[in-house]
Amino acid sequence: MKKLWAISFVFTTSTAVAQVNDSTQQEMNLRDKVLNEIQHVFQQKTRSIDSTVISLDQRLSMLDKSIAASKDVKDKADKLAERLQAIEEKQKAIEANELNLFQANYQSALVNLVSMDREIKPLMLFNSTKAFFNSLSETGNPMNYDGYTKWYNQYAAFVKEKKAESPVLTVTNNLLNFAGNFTKGAPVTGPITSALFSSMTSYIDNLGKKEKALKAQSEEMLTLTMKISQFNYDNERIETEWEAITTELQDLQKKFDKTLKENLAILKITPADFEAKFSKENDAEKRYQYLTMLRDKAAQFVATERDQNPKEWRQKAYIQMNDVQSLKQRFGQVTFRISQNLLKYKELFEKYKNDPQLGSRIRDLEIKMKELQESFDKTFDPLEYINSANRMYKV
Repeated sequence: MKKLWAISFVFTTSTAVAQVNDSTQQEMNLRDKVLNEIQHVFQQKTRSIDSTVISLDQRLSMLDKSIAASKDVKDKADKLAERLQAIEEKQKAIEANELNLFQANYQSALVNLVSMDREIKPLMLFNSTKAFFNSLSETGNPMNYDGYTKWYNQYAAFVKEKKAESPVLTVTNNLLNFAGNFTKGAPVTGPITSALFSSMTSYIDNLGKKEKALKAQSEEMLTLTMKISQFNYDNERIETEWEAITTELQDLQKKFDKTLKENLAILKITPADFEAKFSKENDAEKRYQYLTMLRDKAAQFVATERDQNPKEWRQKAYIQMNDVQSLKQRFGQVTFRISQNLLKYKELFEKYKNDPQLGSRIRDLEIKMKELQESFDKTFDPLEYINSANRMYKV
């Protein structure tokens, strides 16, 4: 059975699971707190600017009426000058509103980006303790079933002794040696199973009439081997999707690292400073203060860009905003794939849980599966990630 190297949601103890859930929830709470503050400041500025625009519109309307009614040339000239000034003030207010919008959006992008630093990590726990996946692997190894190891050694000795008498036994002996020491377990999946089952049948056929008990046991062990082979085949179809998910997660992590590095450089913050004061910092208040500092720097960057590069000042922030939104959408999509793949085990277990030989182990797996699913559901909400990514910017 293949090892699941990259996907792990179950830790050594329930306390560890709770710690990851709590950490992720705290991260979300901290992110939402800062995002709410960004929204509050944005709305305050927007209301103030809107009020200014409304006042200027009223002023322009009054000036237009006064200009139309005036007969005095000098009075008309003064009011036209006043009207021009009001138009300029209105244009400045409109530009201020656009700046306010871009500042809020880039601030939101940055906060969402750095918050993903801890959200992604629980999905990238390579080689962690896997209570569920370890049990799944044990279920697919016939050596873990009562009486199998002793019987298998007898069968393996028969194959070794009789290998010269049959091409099938010769091939089986070579394959078993290729697969590893007999004590490591029978290879019960893939092309090798055809020769394995054929040689096991030969072993049973060669048992004498006086060996009824051994023959009955051998038939039972052959049946068990075939069932486990089918179980492993069914499970490998699920594991194939894990491999694709793992590849996507690795690519997502690389994209995140690249985007984070680019944005830290934009704000003139070193990766070492970010790692020490935010990524590895466990004090929630200090992390909040650091997020606030990042937020302020993001707003200042947009304002400076507008002053120094008036024609293309939106471009740099806009590119980063798109990258962050894409990351968040992909993160939601990959967690959705994980959730859907976990559900496939339910169908797998339903197929085998009433089997007299595999049933008890499958029912134990169902319990671990339920714990795993609950842990994942408490930590991640794929649809919320996708939905929030789609609505993360103001227009």
